[in-house]
Amino acid sequence: MRSNQTAGGGVTSQTQVNVGANSGAKTAATAVATGNSGYAGVTGATMTGVYTQTTNAVPIAAINKIEAPNAQAGDVSASSQALGNTQSLSVSGGTAGLRVNQANAAQVTSDGGGVYGLVTGQARFDAATISNNVSYSGDSGSGTAMAVWQNNTADLTQAAQFTNYGQVQDAKTTAQATGNNVSAVNNGFVLDANVQQHNQSYVRAQAESTAAYFGAVSSTASGVGNNALLGDVGGEVLIDNSQLNDGGGIEAVASTTAQDGYDASATASATGNSVTGYACGSCDGRMTVNNSQTNNSEVGATGTVTTTGSVRSASGVSTATGNSATYYVSRPSGQ
Repeated sequence: MRSNQTAGGGVTSQTQVNVGANSGAKTAATAVATGNSGYAGVTGATMTGVYTQTTNAVPIAAINKIEAPNAQAGDVSASSQALGNTQSLSVSGGTAGLRVNQANAAQVTSDGGGVYGLVTGQARFDAATISNNVSYSGDSGSGTAMAVWQNNTADLTQAAQFTNYGQVQDAKTTAQATGNNVSAVNNGFVLDANVQQHNQSYVRAQAESTAAYFGAVSSTASGVGNNALLGDVGGEVLIDNSQLNDGGGIEAVASTTAQDGYDASATASATGNSVTGYACGSCDGRMTVNNSQTNNSEVGATGTVTTTGSVRSASGVSTATGNSATYYVSRPSGQ
């Protein structure tokens, strides 16, 4: 199998919800924008494939807003998701040899948020942006060798959410921005993964929330230049990983402003390069790793909580890391 995709025009998805009095027991709004998207899978057979995805220097944006300053709702769920290139792969009871090439030059952004007078239940506002993304899943004794090359040269990779409440019971505002991402999890005899990631983009995640009266209100922002999760449950995992982050910097900003209520928090995390590898210790699993990580750009995280009245607890956390590598062999959860 050979697949070649090129996105040469801008892609924009925009959702707007305007509420006058009441949006009901459950309110949901979603905006998704993708430059190139592909899927390939096999069951009980062998698959070989080369998948190439390229985006030009065009805007890819997902925008999702809810305007209800004088209205109320029960539960609210709103999400914005923007992807430059994304390739999904799956193998069930088979084997595969896979190659994925991704080059993104598009400015990829997910933005939005909401304003509500009253939310009596849960309010969830999320933004997620990934410039290059590969996801693989294998099960039923599968074995796969895969090679992934990702290059993100965009000026900006951004996820942002802004929310404001007059009164809310439980509110969470999150923003996650990633330059390059690979997630590969196999349940079989082997996962052999060669991953090369290069991010040159300025990656920014920003989540801000304000509430006058609340039960719980939180803001969480996470920004990563290059991220890889590679694991095998049942067999052997071989990891050859190379990550280079040398762009405009990684920044995560989380801010919560609260007046009167119970629990208020803000959590910000920024990482240049991150890799996690694992194998199953009770499945005779083995792990072999060759890892190289280089971060040449600024990495900054800011978590701010501001209280203007009386609250039960206030928590602000910020974490900034140049390179993070975690490898472990353990038993599955519950054993």
